[in-house]
Amino acid sequence: MPNSYLIVIDMQNDFIDGALGTPEAQAIVEAVVERARAFEGCVVFTRDTHGPNYAATQEGRNLPVPHCIKGTQGWELAPALDELQRLLDAPVFDKPSFGSLDLARWLVAQNNAAPIDSIELCGLCTDICVVSNALTIKAHLPEVPLIVNPALCAGVTPAAHDAAIATMACCQVQIL
Repeated sequence: MPNSYLIVIDMQNDFIDGALGTPEAQAIVEAVVERARAFEGCVVFTRDTHGPNYAATQEGRNLPVPHCIKGTQGWELAPALDELQRLLDAPVFDKPSFGSLDLARWLVAQNNAAPIDSIELCGLCTDICVVSNALTIKAHLPEVPLIVNPALCAGVTPAAHDAAIATMACCQVQIL
């Protein structure tokens, strides 16, 4: 079996049908669940995580829509993914910002222990957290193949999604 990782980025209720939900995000949930269930490797999740002081943060001042407040329903993973995460006892990285340095460092440690064959990313939002994590991981592991399937991601808007996919392609991310 290959030493591969699937990183499911921020498939949380607030980004699907909550405070910042979109029809495009709702449309990919089942496909992401199926990909995670069928994945032959390590499945990892991230959660956008804010505190009750969100409005006082730089992000909160620029995006004054409280979302993914730790402990709320909006912060939780989509129910089917939450169930899968628990079943697999999959790692979850709570991140206070768009990209996760902790995730990238963890992947470096995993690669040092046993070389990673590939890392695949999917989730929300293509143009914010998916692209941020892709570029952070690529900077930490430039020789590990990084893959993104646009059909398993959704952006804030379709145009922003397409722009993020183009950016990742220019940065040596394989686009399926």
